[in-house]
Amino acid sequence: MKCVFIDPPYNTGSAFTHYDDGVEHSIWLSLMRDRLEIIRRLLSEDGSLWITIDDNEAHYLKVLCDEVFGRSNFLSCSIWNHSVQSKGYSGKFSVHHNYVLVYQRSPSFVLKDLPRQEEHNVNYSNPDNDPRGSWRSGDVRNSLVRKNLMYNITTPSGKTIQHPSKGWRFSRETFDKELAEGKIKFSPDESRIIRKIYLADQEGRVPETIWFAQDVGTTREASSEVRAFVEGDFFDTPKPERLLKRVLEIATNPGDLVLDSFAGSGTTGAVAHKMGRRWIMVELGEHCHTHIIPRLQKVIDGEDKGGISEAVSWQGGGGFRYYTLAPSLLQQDAYGQWVINKEYNAEMLAQALCKLEGFTYAPSDAHYWMHGHSTERDYIYVTTANLNHEQLQQLSDEAGAERSLLVLCTAFGGRGDYPNLTVKKIPKQVLSRCEWGHDDYSLQIENLPKAPPFPPDPLPQAGEGRKSMPVNVAQGGLFDEGGEITWQRSRR
Repeated sequence: MKCVFIDPPYNTGSAFTHYDDGVEHSIWLSLMRDRLEIIRRLLSEDGSLWITIDDNEAHYLKVLCDEVFGRSNFLSCSIWNHSVQSKGYSGKFSVHHNYVLVYQRSPSFVLKDLPRQEEHNVNYSNPDNDPRGSWRSGDVRNSLVRKNLMYNITTPSGKTIQHPSKGWRFSRETFDKELAEGKIKFSPDESRIIRKIYLADQEGRVPETIWFAQDVGTTREASSEVRAFVEGDFFDTPKPERLLKRVLEIATNPGDLVLDSFAGSGTTGAVAHKMGRRWIMVELGEHCHTHIIPRLQKVIDGEDKGGISEAVSWQGGGGFRYYTLAPSLLQQDAYGQWVINKEYNAEMLAQALCKLEGFTYAPSDAHYWMHGHSTERDYIYVTTANLNHEQLQQLSDEAGAERSLLVLCTAFGGRGDYPNLTVKKIPKQVLSRCEWGHDDYSLQIENLPKAPPFPPDPLPQAGEGRKSMPVNVAQGGLFDEGGEITWQRSRR
């Protein structure tokens, strides 16, 4: 992942409908530690983590992040002016800010500049008609003690300008060169030197640690964005699209992969999609259906005109896949033995084992034993039955000499040789393929879902189903595919 943005519950003690907020302090930190350790493993070496948080846990969370990521990888605790209207009670402060904690995975991360606007150039002028154009005076003092840069300067009239206490920002050679070029000049009274910073040399502007509401939006603005696609109940403190745009502008490039494991109302995915980034969102609860999917459908269909749509000229396009997490395939019985989870029906079991064995789940209408295939001649059959010799021989005969069949069953007994069959017991066969029975965040995720074959089945015509927009040229596919795709549900 190039960038992870999370907006976790702030642990304010308020009653949050969509998140368990207000848990005991140590429990909250423990939950965050589990997630932060996973996030660190998922980040690329040049990746970064961005967390919005308020005063309730911000300072504790920073100490925790220092421990997980290392203090040297802390970049900023920026202040977001999330509210501009006074609120609260007499005798208490009216809170107008949240924080954005920023950590890099390693020094390989590069913080990008923000685009320059005309308002950022007000300090530039050209009072001396310099042919290089407008300029401003830059700081000539070094922020560190540099003895090799401690030299005095003699003015044209013979006056001496003492070096700053820590030294100049440039060597004597650089000073002489820039003085000759007119980039450094003396003040009229020759009491100081002026080093020119030219507007023409400024491609962007360095991100600052105070993010004003007029630049990145407010919570109230975010609420109006959510109302455009959700009726009734929604999050109390959603994040505005302009805030996410700021993060992605300075932390990512088009095509980069962005993760939000507290997806909430889907702002991160919506903004990443509009800005041509690939994205993954993770969310628990029904608001995945009530908030996120309706929002992304409007984004893809080009019906979302709010947020940053106008700023990035968003017209619609692209698509997404939607997966739900299935229950654990295996569980231990009362005697500690691994057995197949009773929540799995025959179809779910066949799908899961096809995935674990590297087969494409594609049940045949003609042959009951064809549950999936890996090649045109290699098939898989999944059953919870105890197969005897006659049943295995029948499978071998029906598969034929030109095909191979992997048979996964709970038990078997055979007397002959079946050259085209490979028979294995479940659950023993899959115990080593994944980790089972975890109810915490130590689970290791492997063997991610593959993209379906492309091109997909023909899309529904007008009136036959919901529409899909062509993929936007700036919107890279998560699985590096092109053409048209629609959102789909899958069970993992």
